[in-house]
Amino acid sequence: MAGLDRGEFLRLMAGGLAGALLAAPASAAKVYDFWFTRLRYGSGDWDVDARMPSNLLTSLIDYTSLRVDPKERVVALADPAMMSAPFVYLAGHKLVEFSAPERRNFEQYVRNGGFVLVDDCNHDIDGLFAKSFERQMAAIFGATALKRLAPTHPVFKAFFKFAGPPNTGFELNGWGDDIVHDYLKGITIDGRLGLIYSNKDYGCEWDYDWHNKRFLAEDNTKFAVNIVMYALNS
Repeated sequence: MAGLDRGEFLRLMAGGLAGALLAAPASAAKVYDFWFTRLRYGSGDWDVDARMPSNLLTSLIDYTSLRVDPKERVVALADPAMMSAPFVYLAGHKLVEFSAPERRNFEQYVRNGGFVLVDDCNHDIDGLFAKSFERQMAAIFGATALKRLAPTHPVFKAFFKFAGPPNTGFELNGWGDDIVHDYLKGITIDGRLGLIYSNKDYGCEWDYDWHNKRFLAEDNTKFAVNIVMYALNS
């Protein structure tokens, strides 16, 4: 599937090719336009921010016409079945050190049209997750592959309009490293953004009972909608 753009990749997935090749149920792809897939990797604490997916999925249902699977799916990064997901999420606080199968699947997924959101739950730039994840990306895609996204990048206008990445309460309250990260990073393959990497700890920012959204002056998961819509349409 090398050389496919994301639209072609996702159409093949939705058409059941992934089910035939990778043992993912083709029926599921036909029922839903989007399903949230969390990647389980062997080296770190992948199962963080357990309530975040429900808030993201609720926002997609509230704001878009996508047919959304309401349940989070967890797939091992080493399992070829992860290749059928239109969007995958990887997060943690600890070490990121991919095994050979994990590295192979991660690289193939990004290069062949998949989209990964990676969130550093430490909201720092010098912690174990940040340093180890960035080493993995340099080893797979090259030392300069991770680049800052300009505030004019299309992801910030993919559905709602943002003047760059919205801040989190942890940053604004001086939590952690007392730094407000005014950028995201990404990896672009052949002109297509295949990965967004955040040190802003969006996962924790969106990790609350979804009923509590009604108490927010502004729904802080709107940017999550942007990321998903960009992933599906670019």
